[in-house]
Amino acid sequence: MFGVWAPGEDVAKLTYYGLYALQHRGQESAGIATSDGERISVYKDVGLVSQVFDETTLNTLKGYLAVGHARYSTTGASHWANAQPTLGATPHGTLALAHNGNLTNSAELYDLLLDKSGFPSRGEIARGNTTDTALITALLAEHPLNSLEEAAMMLLPRLVGSFCLTFMDEATLYAARDPLGVRPLVLGRLERGWVVASETAALDIVGASLVREVEPGEFIAIDENGLRSRRFAEAKPAGCVFEYVYLARPDTTIAGRSVYESRVEMGRQLAREHAVNADLVMPTPESGTPAAIGYAEASGIPFGHGLVKNSYVGRTFIEPSDTIRQLGIRLKLNPLRSIVAGKRLVVVDDSIVRGNTQRALVRMLREAGAAEIHVRISSPPIKWPCFYGIDFASPAELIANGLAVEDVRASLGADSLGYISEEGMIEATARPRSTLCTACFSGDYPTALPKADRLGKSVLESPGAHAEPSEDLVDPAPRTDTAHEETTA
Repeated sequence: MFGVWAPGEDVAKLTYYGLYALQHRGQESAGIATSDGERISVYKDVGLVSQVFDETTLNTLKGYLAVGHARYSTTGASHWANAQPTLGATPHGTLALAHNGNLTNSAELYDLLLDKSGFPSRGEIARGNTTDTALITALLAEHPLNSLEEAAMMLLPRLVGSFCLTFMDEATLYAARDPLGVRPLVLGRLERGWVVASETAALDIVGASLVREVEPGEFIAIDENGLRSRRFAEAKPAGCVFEYVYLARPDTTIAGRSVYESRVEMGRQLAREHAVNADLVMPTPESGTPAAIGYAEASGIPFGHGLVKNSYVGRTFIEPSDTIRQLGIRLKLNPLRSIVAGKRLVVVDDSIVRGNTQRALVRMLREAGAAEIHVRISSPPIKWPCFYGIDFASPAELIANGLAVEDVRASLGADSLGYISEEGMIEATARPRSTLCTACFSGDYPTALPKADRLGKSVLESPGAHAEPSEDLVDPAPRTDTAHEETTA
């Protein structure tokens, strides 16, 4: 997620580069909305940022403020109608909104929307959008208040779960972060404007200087009068520890701590907790590399690369289909036979979710002649579903759910398996346990959760929950005739 207010700058291209830096957070669709003060234009489509946008398209997105989004689906299926930013017509103009996170009270908010005005006759929900993002947009848009800012201050305290929002009307850029601060959100300064982004790495790529993090429970507005901040809820920090383990880029900083250094320290701690006699420490590229460096440093075992990564294959963890994930593993990684043959290997990875990647890797390394394979994981066993923005909501998908470590090892086909302790992982973040969400490891959720039938990725897609989208809105093929919308106040 990326937002910019910068008169005199090419905000569409700044947003494009910002989203490019954030591509690792979502690979299903991408979109940018811009405003010139009178009209909002939005272009979005299925695909990577580089596939959705080209020079010609970006040149049509004029203005001095913009919001952009790269989607990883957590509520609502992966199709065109669910791409962001979402649009809504307010009593005072137009709203374009992008969202990172996942609400846990979407069903309740949907009921609230129906109670207010019945099923929407216009807007993205009426056209088949089944995301919590569209729900937020509709609730913000259909307000009787004097301004969008007042509507936001009234709605934000009613949202439960994780949400980082950047949205805009024709003249103002807004940003908000949930009281838990589950997902990161940062504020940056340009010479002629301001930037908000999901990670500090996106600020770096557009030449913005980091000002600070947007605080949990904070609402920000930026316009020609400058920046103003208001608090809509008391901060109760519960930042996602999995950001340090996997989600964030290693060159990002969260809460003043380098993600890269946290991952290296997790590797050092892993070596202290699970030592083994071996010839080579090797990472699962790229996410396992910092931890493998730390493991090698602490253990004294040489570090080396035993796998070659195809850089043009995306993150297999966040692909929406299990079949695509498994195919992606073979396309993505290939062993260096001359390096691994006859060696006792320590293979370091950041996490085991479903086990598909590690199982395939162990098999490939065996075929390449490895003598022993010792798998080391720089996070504890993932046993619990996440409802705050990571799509492994079904316990049946989690290999460690109900299986002992030895059973997981046998399933992977490794000679040994060691996970870092929860205490060791938390210590590596240099943050107090009380300020982190560890729900996927501990089962300790920072919010109360509704009943199972009121929760989950398809909660807004159940029969009767929404109108059937028309065919032309769910076509996954690029279609510039439907992907580009312009609205006027």
